[in-house]
Amino acid sequence: MTAGVNFVPTTCPYCGTGCSFYLVTRDNKVLGIEPWQTPPVNEGKLCQKGRYAYQFIHSKDRLTKPLIKKNGGFVASTWDEAYRLIVEKFKSFKPEEFGCLASAKASNEDNYLMQKFVRIALKTNNIDHCARLCHSSTVSGLSEVFGSGAMTNSIPDLQESKCIFVIGSNTFEQHPLIGRRLVLARKSGAKIICADPRYTPTAKQADLYLSMYSGTDVALLNGLMHHIIENGWEDSDFIKSRTKNYDSMKKTVMKENYNLKNVSEITGVRESDLKTAAEWIAKSKPCALVFAMGITQHTVGVDNVKSVANLMMLTGNIGKPGSGVNPLRGQNNVQGASDMGCLPNVYSGYQMVTDKESRNKMMKIWGVAEIAESRVGYTATEMIDNLADEPGKIKCMYLLGENPMLSDPDINHVREALENVEFMVSQEIFLSETAEFADVVLPAACYAEKNGTHTNTERRVQRWRKAINPPGEAKPDWLIISEIARLMGYEKQFSYKNESEIFDEIARITPSYSGINYDRLEHPYALQWPCPDTNHLGTQILHTDKFATKDGLGIFMAVEWKPPAEVTDPRYPLILTTGRSIWHWHTGTMTRRSETLDREVKTGWVEINTKDAETLGIEDGEKVKVSSRRGEIEIPAKLTEDIKIGEVFIPFHFKECPANVLTNNAVDSISKIPEYKACAVKVEKMNDRDKEVVGRGQRAI
Repeated sequence: MTAGVNFVPTTCPYCGTGCSFYLVTRDNKVLGIEPWQTPPVNEGKLCQKGRYAYQFIHSKDRLTKPLIKKNGGFVASTWDEAYRLIVEKFKSFKPEEFGCLASAKASNEDNYLMQKFVRIALKTNNIDHCARLCHSSTVSGLSEVFGSGAMTNSIPDLQESKCIFVIGSNTFEQHPLIGRRLVLARKSGAKIICADPRYTPTAKQADLYLSMYSGTDVALLNGLMHHIIENGWEDSDFIKSRTKNYDSMKKTVMKENYNLKNVSEITGVRESDLKTAAEWIAKSKPCALVFAMGITQHTVGVDNVKSVANLMMLTGNIGKPGSGVNPLRGQNNVQGASDMGCLPNVYSGYQMVTDKESRNKMMKIWGVAEIAESRVGYTATEMIDNLADEPGKIKCMYLLGENPMLSDPDINHVREALENVEFMVSQEIFLSETAEFADVVLPAACYAEKNGTHTNTERRVQRWRKAINPPGEAKPDWLIISEIARLMGYEKQFSYKNESEIFDEIARITPSYSGINYDRLEHPYALQWPCPDTNHLGTQILHTDKFATKDGLGIFMAVEWKPPAEVTDPRYPLILTTGRSIWHWHTGTMTRRSETLDREVKTGWVEINTKDAETLGIEDGEKVKVSSRRGEIEIPAKLTEDIKIGEVFIPFHFKECPANVLTNNAVDSISKIPEYKACAVKVEKMNDRDKEVVGRGQRAI
């Protein structure tokens, strides 16, 4: 071992897979990353982003001092001056005038304290985070069907599947080390089915590719169930003993609308492929279903999630190894931030803010006589709408590491909203596009510079371990929140000495985390919640004997297909869908500051089917204009046969050609998630903007 070199075990800050590795450090610098073989999630393997997850840490533009905006520009400040201004301003607003965003990039400890601070000091439930934009429909839909909104099985467990149905997920690019499990399952004889508008790297690994149009998921799923029931392939024993409301669901899916001929017309999937998929799913036991934001980011996102749950209950694929409904969380701590109560309707552990007993429990453990009223607060999407459409309703924003100026739909609408904020505080590691709007910017520590935990997509609670000190005067988020809280008069409630103390409080207050503590998390296998006591080994598979509903039965939901909020027409004849590149992450704040990753992919592109491009007269690499009813961007064209005719795709990482200028901010009525995955656009040559464009309208039932 080289003298002075340390190997610090930690967990990746990117996707919800939760891969582990060693940070190699010397003299307070991270030199690189080395594999950590023992943890079961990735077994020493890493994707491109994980392999280079150290390169942004020492970027020259890291925030190192508090900044205060004066005369339209930022001026370096002291912590005392910044804190005094924040406390003075926070005390001047009413509870209903706050809008607060926690972060799925921050630790459980950071997020727990954020929601505690908001509810104790600001006395509001107006707190949310980016789960609203990726998996709020998963939580809503699965909670209604199963009683729990979490992934039912484990990542290694996927290898035991005989059939894996991937829908709405480009797993090999979004969650590559989960994609590895699909490869291992296939090597053991499993059949892989992939449904997607694009012939993605995931689809190319599949045995059966269902080439579907965006926004037709319920029609597709209902059609599969129609064919399964029609052929008597349903699991009658499971349905009878473990579920209820089956007849209502059956009545819906057996309508003539959902016979395979009609479903083929709606979805664009060949009838023969639908038949094969239905038979494989029904007869290959166990079968697992994997989905991500291609299912959730729709105005019918909750319906989509209910439908995937229906399919798995219909075939008895719940509660067994290699089965289940497996939503793949986007960011590293989407699951944990939700578990911690960074949502407007629940405290940690999904204890309802409207429940008197839960509210009293919080006040007792927190040692206060008053917290936010027992009413649901605003979601993240509602905050933006209120700011833009009803100025003065929300006046003050407190953001922990969120960047809605790139991540939210209809960016022009977001800009209008942020311009109406009277006072904004942003806690960040870089001066993001959103932090530019702030009045005070507080420099935070990144994952390599603090201890903590986060919870991956399979409910596994894992450690971050401090490897180096933060740059300059930057501080861990939990410490910043605690120091502000103490200045606002809550010294006793925020007197933590370290992250372990915070986690002990999380365990006391959150039933599913009760048996977890830092000592137990030193084991590289970590623990999966629910873990009710310190003798419990964690739970790899949910719903083995009964569901988490009141009577223990899964509830079938009758769901009808509805088209997207915005369908194509002669003016906007193409369907836009968005997603990720394997080389970059969400708003690019970290990956575009990683030299290796940025060198691989410098900017965005719009994928266009070669036949559409021929009609438009567009050549590969040519810069084109893409427009929707909300705005327009200029972006290079990428011609390919790997996307369905009538569809286009744009990755959402790049501020110079931001896909979310175009996307629709229409939301699901239940989960309030925006419809990123289907909106109407047109593509034009830059020098020939009036040329006729081609596309496809969507057929309604």
